[in-house]
Amino acid sequence: MRLVPAASVVWAGSLAGFQWGWQAAVTVGGLAAVAGFLVAAHARRRRWPRVAAAAVALGVCGPLVLVPVGIRVHDVTDDPLRAVAADGADVRLRAEVRERPRPLRDDGYGGRRGGVRSVLVPVDVVRVADVGDDGVAAADSDRSGVSSTGRVLLIAPAGEWTDLLPGQRFGTSVSLAPARPGDMTVAVGYVRGPPERVGTASWWQRSADVVRTALREAAGVLGDDEAGLLPGLVVGDTGAQSARVEEEFLDAGLSHLTAVSGSNVAIVCGAVLLLARAVRLGPRTSAGVAGLALAAFVVLVGYEPSVLRAAVMGALGLAALVLGRRRSVVPALAVAVCGLILVDPAMATSMGFALSVVATGGLVFLAPRWAAALAARRVPPGAAEALAVPVAAFVATAPVIAGMAGEVSLVSVAANLLAAPVVAPVTVLGVAAAALAVPLPAAAEILVHLAGPGVSWLVVVAREAAAVPGAVVSWPTGWWGGIAAAGIVVGGVVALRYRKTRVAVAVVVTGMLVVTLPPRWWQPGWPPENWAVVACDVGQGDGIVLATGSPGRAVVVDAGPDPRTIDRCLDRLDVERVPLLVLSHLHADHVGGLRALLDDRSVGGVAVGGGRSPAWAWREVSGAARRSGTPLVELSTGERLRWETLTIDVLGPHHTPQRARAGESEDGTVVNDTSLVLRASTRAGRVVLSGDIELAAQSDLLARDVDLRADVLKVPHHGSRYTRPEFLTAVRPRIALVSVGADNEHGHPSAVTLRTLEAAGALVARTDRGGDLAVVPGDGAAPVLVRRGPGP
Repeated sequence: MRLVPAASVVWAGSLAGFQWGWQAAVTVGGLAAVAGFLVAAHARRRRWPRVAAAAVALGVCGPLVLVPVGIRVHDVTDDPLRAVAADGADVRLRAEVRERPRPLRDDGYGGRRGGVRSVLVPVDVVRVADVGDDGVAAADSDRSGVSSTGRVLLIAPAGEWTDLLPGQRFGTSVSLAPARPGDMTVAVGYVRGPPERVGTASWWQRSADVVRTALREAAGVLGDDEAGLLPGLVVGDTGAQSARVEEEFLDAGLSHLTAVSGSNVAIVCGAVLLLARAVRLGPRTSAGVAGLALAAFVVLVGYEPSVLRAAVMGALGLAALVLGRRRSVVPALAVAVCGLILVDPAMATSMGFALSVVATGGLVFLAPRWAAALAARRVPPGAAEALAVPVAAFVATAPVIAGMAGEVSLVSVAANLLAAPVVAPVTVLGVAAAALAVPLPAAAEILVHLAGPGVSWLVVVAREAAAVPGAVVSWPTGWWGGIAAAGIVVGGVVALRYRKTRVAVAVVVTGMLVVTLPPRWWQPGWPPENWAVVACDVGQGDGIVLATGSPGRAVVVDAGPDPRTIDRCLDRLDVERVPLLVLSHLHADHVGGLRALLDDRSVGGVAVGGGRSPAWAWREVSGAARRSGTPLVELSTGERLRWETLTIDVLGPHHTPQRARAGESEDGTVVNDTSLVLRASTRAGRVVLSGDIELAAQSDLLARDVDLRADVLKVPHHGSRYTRPEFLTAVRPRIALVSVGADNEHGHPSAVTLRTLEAAGALVARTDRGGDLAVVPGDGAAPVLVRRGPGP
């Protein structure tokens, strides 16, 4: 514990400097130095050796905060590139990659494909110059003398930027913008073209990239979700991880498994030490081999803050083994904090570093005591430790997550408890597969197959935990949010130490949950009895569910942009079988959730119209149907489909342009006008489902004198202004359902369209305000609308 005050001062001084200026770092360092030496002198006189040792460490670290950290923070705060970024200048940069590019995911919309479209590239600036009118850097420009000690975060298109490795130098033209204060990033740069004059990475970085690529290829023998997850679990490579799995792990409190940290380092070093001992190597030789494995693992994973913290602690532990010293986690943790922050003050502001440190502290200080307390109450030792570890980690990290991310996962403890038994075997098998992926790919695939059931179990745990109502609680962000969460956690832990307060705490917590539990977590009466139609709240997209008259069976029209939203809506409706999934057209906000239905439910067939544009979407839809063994059928105008209480007539499109049928049209309006238009006869009356048809397709329906009269209308194209009043008048709906995302950037729904519907006497309901919208038969002729309310 003697090094803990020193580590705390180093961390606090760096944080203060970034938050309130370099003067704050200097003040903290100066006060710590003075206090340290005064306390040390007093402790020596009183013969308190441990206090004196702690004070000396504090007195030594104080000046280190005062000088190196204060100078670094001052240089970053007054970096000349900040003024350049404030002007929004276009400059030429010569820079060096600091970390591997990180993907930015996009759900996609319309013809824009979802997935990774951009990457974040943290770089160190080498040289800056202005860009002339011809796009060439001017050697004698005002910017050519600008030097920077800070860092720049580039936002670049995926592609060639994705393949950059740490240490590579490159040139590029950048549009600069100011960075938010609080760390060593002095500007944000937006890049449009590929990197130029790219240098060569070091041989170890190239070798690590080859190994990561080979591991991804070996993991391809598993299912899509598992293949993307395994490299993340083993080496933190989340580039191939699906957005659905990433969000589910985040909601379930399992995202730390793909952020390589102490547990991975411990497993790797422990496995190497056991193997070395098995072949009878001595302690020093074993520690040396483990040290080489640790260094290789750090290069393979990348220089993430949590990895570096764990690596320093692992190296200190191996050094203790070599020197024959007693290993202790607390001084190792304190040395890691001091050393890393003094070398790189930006560590102090890293969420990954903070979570790694506080989680380790929770496991060191809380977990053993709680496990012993449970064992004293006759809980089996193994079960006591298995329960104490995730609870301690949750208690330690909850305030940090609450303050930084603005949310807390209430299912984290249970999810981690269920995941724990398979993490170590999967990691060991995965690391072994990575080691063999280049020389022996067939052997690596065998190891991946062995790890497969464990990876699948982690996917199931995350998916089921994330689907629990109220799995994630929103919380105020910032310092006050973190302090409030810490106060609640500390108060709860202290209160639970005493028998008399446990009942009081239980009563208070239960009362708060009963009184304040948001209606979106607990909706008695949902789904409404005898529902006929439900417009699912899938965000900016469509997802319509039609009851067939058989329990657990429903026809689904469109799958929304996100697999999770449509999946959760169908879970709420207890729909297990989908005799037909209709995709009105192939835009991303209508087909994005297709895989969730095909993977999680029994789907009888996938129906499409005549359009095959965009081509990428058609390839994904047809490929997903083929892989799942689900028939793919094309619906034509005039066809009729029947179930017990549901009949669907296909009203359009009457004509599909040849370019759209061949998958060659990129025009969003043309693709929208190829939408299937359906008229469903349900227990609640007629329903017109109009996809995203715009003016031309609406005019065609009116010109052909199609019977559009209906009780319910799914308003075309999320309530777009490209809706003919004559079309709405021809339908004359009693209820108009607008499937639209909150605060969308497209201006949907149009105020003009809403006024036209209301003037025609329609009750307008929007998913962004009402959540899932259900239509049920009324007592009379008119159907009844039931809103679930917005929420997960």
